[in-house]
Amino acid sequence: MAQAVTTGTAPPPGTKRKRVYTQLWFWVLVGITAGIVFGLVAPDAAKGAKWLADGFVQMIKVIVGPVIFCTVVVGIASIGNLARAGGLALRALFYFLIATVVALTIGLVAANVFAPGAGFQGTPSAADLARAAEQVESGAESEKSGLVGFLLDDVLPTSFLGPFVDNEVLRVLVLAILTACSVSMLAPALRQRVVGSIDTIAKVIFGIIKLIMWAAPVAAFGGMAYTVAAFGAGSLTNLLKLMGVFWGTCLLFIVVVLGSVSAWAGFNIFKVVRLIKDELLIILGTSSSESVLPRLLTKLEAAGASKQTVGMVIPTGYSFNLDGTCIYLTLGALFIIQAGGETLPIGVQIGLALLMVLTSKGAAGITGAGLVTLSASLQAFGGEFFTAEAIAVGIAVIIGIDRVMSEGRALTNCIGNVVATLVIARWNGELDRERLAAVLDDPSLVEADMELHHGSGQAAESDATAGTNAEVDAGVPVDRTIERTPEPAGAASRS
Repeated sequence: MAQAVTTGTAPPPGTKRKRVYTQLWFWVLVGITAGIVFGLVAPDAAKGAKWLADGFVQMIKVIVGPVIFCTVVVGIASIGNLARAGGLALRALFYFLIATVVALTIGLVAANVFAPGAGFQGTPSAADLARAAEQVESGAESEKSGLVGFLLDDVLPTSFLGPFVDNEVLRVLVLAILTACSVSMLAPALRQRVVGSIDTIAKVIFGIIKLIMWAAPVAAFGGMAYTVAAFGAGSLTNLLKLMGVFWGTCLLFIVVVLGSVSAWAGFNIFKVVRLIKDELLIILGTSSSESVLPRLLTKLEAAGASKQTVGMVIPTGYSFNLDGTCIYLTLGALFIIQAGGETLPIGVQIGLALLMVLTSKGAAGITGAGLVTLSASLQAFGGEFFTAEAIAVGIAVIIGIDRVMSEGRALTNCIGNVVATLVIARWNGELDRERLAAVLDDPSLVEADMELHHGSGQAAESDATAGTNAEVDAGVPVDRTIERTPEPAGAASRS
C-alpha cells in the first residue's frame, strides 16, 4: 500500500544565491566575534550583556511547547495508523539507548587515557563553593525522586495548560501524543479538518519564530560577551586540560561515531553540519540547544524527513538523546576522582556508566542542566569515592568553566539529534533521499525557501509553486506529499 512521504521541490529556475551579508549565520558570527572583543576589552560592562541572550532564549521558550504540540499532533494524526507511530517510537528509543551507551563509554575512555584531573592544582573559591552547594542540593532533590518521581514530576502532566506555561517538553509531548491518538480515531473527513486547523496554527507560530530569529545575532553578542568576561583567560587556565579533552572527545564523537552512522544511512556528516550552521552558531552564542528546536523541526522536514518522524524524534531526543551531556557526565565524574588523587576501579566505572544511562534521561536542553545531572548521578552512586564533601568540592572546581563546556554539550547534543532524526527516518522508510541529497549539496535551497515565504508576499502570491516551496524551513511546515511505495524492510541496511 502506498504511503505519504514528505518531499520537497527545487526552487524556481533563476533563484539567485543570497549574498553572504544577508544570511543569518553571517550576522550571528559577527555577533559572536563582537561579543568576544567586548568581553576582553570591557569585561565589567560585558557582564551586564547576559540579559540579551537570556531574553532571546526566554522568547523562544514561549513557543517551544506550542510548536512541539502542533508538530507532533499533525505528524502522527496524518499517518492514520497508530501501530506505525508506535513502531517509530520504539525505533527512536532503541537508537537513543545505543547512542547513550556509546557516548558514556567514549567519555570513560577519554578520561582514562588523558587523565585530565591527574596532578590538578587548584582550590575553588568561596563563591564557587556556594554555587556548588546549590547544584548539589538540586541534584539531591533529583536523586531522591527516582524513577517514580521522574514519571510523576517530569513526564505525566498535571493539567492540560500547565506544561505549556512551564515549558515542560516531556509533558507537552505526552499531551501531544494523546491528542494525536484521539484525532487519529476520528472519522477521516473530521480528522482532516482538525489536522488542517492545527497545521494552520503551526504556520502562524513558525512565522513568530522567524521574527524572533532576527534577534539571534544580538543574543549571540550578549551571551558570548558575558562568557568571555565572566570566565575569561584567568579562570580557565587551571582547567584548560579538562576543556581540551572534553571538546576533543565531542569532536571525535561527531566525526567518528556520528560520521559512521551517517555514512551507513547514506549521507555525509560534514554536509549535515553545514546545513545546520545557522543553528550551531546560535547555540554557540546562547549556550542553549533549546533555542534552535523550532528551526530544526522545519529544517529537517524541508531536508526530506517526514513530518511525523521529525515531530516525534526531535522533541524526544531533547530529553533522551543527549550525546554531549553523556560524554560530560563520565568525563566529569572521573575528573573529580582524579583531581582528588584517587583512582576509580574499572568495575566501579562500568557501574557508574550504567547508572548514568538512566540519570542522563530527562536532562533539559538548557544551560547548566548537565551540572545538575552530574551532581544527581554522583549522589545516587554514592559509595566511598563520591562522598558528599568530595562531590561538593568537585562541582565547585568544574562550575567555573561549566558555561564553556555547556556550549560543547549543546552543540554535540544538537548534531546528535539531527543525525538521529535523519537515520531513524531512513530506517523507517520515511526519508526523501533525493531531496536530502539535493539540500546537503546546496543548503541554499532551504534558504531560498525561507526568503520566498517571508520576503515578498507579492512574489509568493504571483508564483504558487514558489509560495508553496517557500513555506519550508522558513518556520512553516508544509504538507507536501507524494504517493510512493515504501522501502522494503532492510533496504536501509543493504544500500
